[in-house]
Amino acid sequence: MDHFARLGLPAALDLELASLDRAYFALQRQWHPDRFVAKPAAERARASVEAAALNDAYRTLKDPLSRAVYLAELSGVEMPGDGKTIDDPELLMEAMEAREELHDAGSAEAVDALAAKVREDMKASLNGLGSLFLAGDKPAIRKALLRLRYLDKFAEEARARRMNLERSSV
Repeated sequence: MDHFARLGLPAALDLELASLDRAYFALQRQWHPDRFVAKPAAERARASVEAAALNDAYRTLKDPLSRAVYLAELSGVEMPGDGKTIDDPELLMEAMEAREELHDAGSAEAVDALAAKVREDMKASLNGLGSLFLAGDKPAIRKALLRLRYLDKFAEEARARRMNLERSSV
């Protein structure tokens, strides 16, 4: 059963987060292992499996990028796993240039400006995914998601860079 079906939600890129929360918490109350403490071992085991699957579904669908990657995989888009080489020379160049710029950022303000630019880029890219899914353009979906993964990783690196700059200025 896929995550959307598990939570009784439509398989869609855009989800109403309040609906996701309501579905998750209702099912979590139903399957929470504490409710099965006095039940036979088989029921306790099933509750534990169901609760873990619900947690995984919720975590995946709550994050827009994770949800997009998951939906792409359901749609048959082959995504490289973590640690695989990216085969997009444009993206590799963009990543290298951005990392150089981040490395050269000498103040928290400069890092914040780069991070804000990346957040805006991520937002625009996520918004553009819907039309790619509607068109069923698997190569374009894959390329967009690889770039979004890179942007997300860059945002993490910017947070770390900012913390390092703040520590060194104290």
